[in-house]
Amino acid sequence: MAKEKKNLEQGQGIAIGVALGLMVGIAMDNIPIGLCIGVALGAAYEGHYKNKNKDK
Repeated sequence: MAKEKKNLEQGQGIAIGVALGLMVGIAMDNIPIGLCIGVALGAAYEGHYKNKNKDK
């Protein structure tokens, strides 16, 4: 069987980043900073993933 590639929908990386950032923010007792970190990491992941698939 051929392995199917999962396609990342637009905004899915940012949504995952916001969720993880919210958890980090709650743990640090500073939710706004956690959300900012999560959005930044999610956007970076999404940009990297799009560039990775563009090359193939």
